[in-house]
Amino acid sequence: MPWIEIIVSPSGQSQVQTKGFDSATCRTGSQFIERALGQTTNEQLTSEFYQDQLSLQATETEGV
Repeated sequence: MPWIEIIVSPSGQSQVQTKGFDSATCRTGSQFIERALGQTTNEQLTSEFYQDQLSLQATETEGV
């Protein structure tokens, strides 16, 4: 089951982490929170984000 974790530091900086989402759906899932928190200053994508792209590339390579 997908979930979103929001971490707020003592200085007030926030970090949004998504877990269990398929590929780029994490962006859609966390978009409303990111808008509410304000401007994004940094984005670090995990391997889950690229999972579908890697699967598609592997399928295309195997079909050659």
